[in-house]
Parts: sequence; structure tokens; C-alpha cells
Amino acid sequence: MRFKADEIASVIQQEIERFESRIDVREVGQVIEVGDGIARVYGLSGVMAGEMVEFPNGVFGLAFNLEENSVGVIILGEYLDIHEGDEVRSTGRLLSVPVGEALLGRVIDPLGNPLDGGGPIVTAERRPVEIIAPGVAERQPVKEPLQTGIKAIDSMTPIGRGQRELIIGDRKTGKTSICIDTIINQKNFDVKCFYVAIGQKESSVAGIIDVLRREGAMHYTTVVVAGASDPAPLQYIAPYAGCAMAEYFMFKGQHALIVYDDLSKQAVAYRQLSLLMRRPPGREAYPGDIFYCHSRLLERAAKLSDSLGGGSLTALPIVETLEGEVSAYIPTNVISITDGQIYLQPDLFFAGQRPAMNVGISVSRVGGAAQVPAMKKVAGGLRLDLAAFRELEAFAQLGTEVDAVTQARLDRGYRMTELLKQGLYQPMHVTDQVLSIYAGTHGALDKIPVSEVRAWEEGFLKFIHEERRSLWQKITDTRQLDDQTAAAIDEAIQEFQRRYAASKSVDAGKTPATVTL
Repeated sequence: MRFKADEIASVIQQEIERFESRIDVREVGQVIEVGDGIARVYGLSGVMAGEMVEFPNGVFGLAFNLEENSVGVIILGEYLDIHEGDEVRSTGRLLSVPVGEALLGRVIDPLGNPLDGGGPIVTAERRPVEIIAPGVAERQPVKEPLQTGIKAIDSMTPIGRGQRELIIGDRKTGKTSICIDTIINQKNFDVKCFYVAIGQKESSVAGIIDVLRREGAMHYTTVVVAGASDPAPLQYIAPYAGCAMAEYFMFKGQHALIVYDDLSKQAVAYRQLSLLMRRPPGREAYPGDIFYCHSRLLERAAKLSDSLGGGSLTALPIVETLEGEVSAYIPTNVISITDGQIYLQPDLFFAGQRPAMNVGISVSRVGGAAQVPAMKKVAGGLRLDLAAFRELEAFAQLGTEVDAVTQARLDRGYRMTELLKQGLYQPMHVTDQVLSIYAGTHGALDKIPVSEVRAWEEGFLKFIHEERRSLWQKITDTRQLDDQTAAAIDEAIQEFQRRYAASKSVDAGKTPATVTL
């Protein structure tokens, strides 16, 4: 076999022309100490704060402490396979997570890896986990309501799109339930929902996911899970990662809702990391920048200006208190950052008041601006009336006799309290809420026994839907409550009262069946 020299020469010429010199220039360091989710690395003198670094087994870390002779790295994943002497490479990029429509309906970890067995998440877009929050000029006032479907909240502490409303209370008082109800109620409002579980039991998170699937809310919801068994670094970055995923929709001009459940556990994870990194401890051993840790997260919730698309991100952070201590360090920090709080009181919860909202401490700093006009009109004085009722109730419990006017206020207060009770995962349409509260505040329930209030409400709403559908539709379309509409509601209440009284008299007239022995 003979070789042709000219062919060989042409092939070599082509390879020379195609050849590109690719030199992989990276800074490389060495692990000098590892344990408890952190590593100390020597040799990465040019690494930036917040930059991602890569360990040999494919696990990534985040440059957390830049010290004189070493770098403190928090390990985002399994740290037991990392050993002293391992090589560490800088990547030159900040921590980012996948974003987009592909994440909806999925259960993922804070790095965007699927946990639901539904296959890989296919999306070409990523967003950095940490960004600077929109400035004052890039925002507009919060004035568009975000309906929770919960009567007590939509009437007395309304939440607007772009608001940050804190849910605070002791454990097992219904904080998560309020947020899940709110997510379920977004079914008809085209709001993308994100639920970030931080330090929760995985069985609890599985139960929440099951509820969302059963109620048909999972297809527009993303669940980000950093469970109790996950390392502290993942629990620390989970809310920032969830926020980055939700911001994608906000900057596209859409509306998103994010629940942080809960920031108390994120603060504990951050305290653990900071103490391991030997950062100076402050009050309750939390690091000095724990306030900044939460403020830079919650400030990213906003209602963007029209020039930026008018999108919104509404945040519902949850904070757990111990023995109702709202003046503890983390609760006071988050209260001062947010635009109001809903305080859930254990005494009310155990007394059967669900949601167990204390109307005296709970407040929305956006107020009536985030309410539909009809709700604003019927619920204007409701919060003050209920707060006054609580005081009167405490006075009446002393056994002192009260005058007729005070007794009438007490009776109405008991009925309004009963009317504001609501079952789990049963959000109500805002028009139904307006009709119920109108009936209660205008005395329609004053002669109804307290035990029958909820049955009366259910029957009245059924009557409106079946026989006064045009009235219901008018309130829904106009969102107003003018004199003509109010008169129509009064007429409907009177008609229903007659039927209700007639049905009760028929029931009372029935004689029990006799049994022949």
C-alpha cells in the first residue's frame, strides 16, 4: 500500500487550521479542613464572595468567608465524600438556579434538582440566587388585591399584590394552613405560586403536596424543599432560590406568590453556619447581619412600575414564636421589615376560632387600598368592632351585669366571631364574603342562635346563587356596593329569613316517630 504525500499534507494542513488553543485557566485550591457542611480551603486567593467553587465529586460550594490565609466555603450538598487534601476549583460564576414554566407543578431542591421523580427539568434560562431588590423608582404602590379566600383576612387585614405580609404565631396554630388556602384560592387568578419549605419534616411537606394535588393547585405551584434532614447551607439558600424562581414571572409582567415556611428555621441555619465560620455572635448568638439576611430577601417582593411590565411578587413569610413572644429577636426583625402581620393566637385556636387571628395585634399597612370597594364598604369598622368586643367579653366574664346596649353588642360580637370561622381548605369567593359580612354587620343574624350561624350563612349563600344569581353577578362585575345593590341584598335577606323561619317552625312541629313494641 502506497501513501500519497499530497493527501497527507492536505489533511495535516486542515487540522492545523482547525486547531484551537484551549487552555483551561482556573484557580485551584486545596481542602485543609472539612466538616458540618463547611470546608476551609487554601489557595483560592482570587475567589470572590458568593462565587461558586467545585469539589472533585461534582458537589458545589459557595465562598462564604474570605480570610487572610484561607477561604470558608459552605457546601451545597453531600459533604461526607469531601476529604482533606481534595482539589477545589473556582468557577468564576455566582450561584444560579433554573427558572421558567418547566418548574411549575414540580417538587425541587434549592439548587433546582427534581425530587418528585418526574424526570429532569428542561429549561435554558437561569437566574442568580442573589440580586439587588428593585429600587423606589422601579416600584408602584400596592393597590391590587390578592384574594386569600379567607373572610377574616380579606375583610380586616387585606393583602395586595406586591405586599409582604407576615404570618406569625406559635407552632400548631394554623400558619401554614392560611398560606395553603391562599395558594388554592389563586386557581382562577393566574398567579404562579411558590411554596418554600425550610427545615420542615418531610412527612409534613408530603402532606402539603398531597393537599395541593387534591385541590387542583399543583399545576401552577412549585414546591422548593430544604427539609429538616438537609444540611444547613441548603436551608439557608432555599428562600433566595425560591425567590429567584418567582422573580422570573414578576419581571415577565406576571403575578407570583411566594410562601417562606418558615424564616425562623432559616435564621437558625444561618446562625449555625456563621458560628462554624467563627463569625462574631450577637444577640441570641445570631450573627450581626441576620437583619440584612431577611431584609434583602423580603425587599425583593414588589409591585413593579408599568414601564417594567407591572408584574408583582407577593411574599408571605412565616415566623414561629415561642409562648407568644412576639418581641423576640427574629419576630421583631421580620415585623419591622414586612408591611403588616397576621398574628395567630393559641388561646383562640384552642377555643375553636379558625383562623385564630388576633384582630388587635394583626394589621395590614396597605389597608383598604388592597380591597375591592364593596368589601371596603361592608368591612370598614369590622376590625375595631371585634377588638372592642374582645374587651367587652373579658369584662363580661367577671360576672358583672351589663346594660341592654352592651349586651346587644356582645351578642352581635359572638355571632360575627362565629361567622368569621372557616373550614380548612375552603377559600370563599370575595362576593360571597361581602354578602356574608353584610348580613352580619346589618343585624340579619342578631336573632339567629350562635350555634346556627354557619348553617344560616351556608343556606343564605346557596339561596343567592340559585335564586338571586343576577345580584351576585352584578357585585362580582362592578365590585361596588351602591344603594340599589344594598337594597337588593336587604330584600334577599328578608326573603331568606322568612323561608328560614318557616323551615325551622316546620322542623319544630314534627313529632318524633312512635315505636310500637
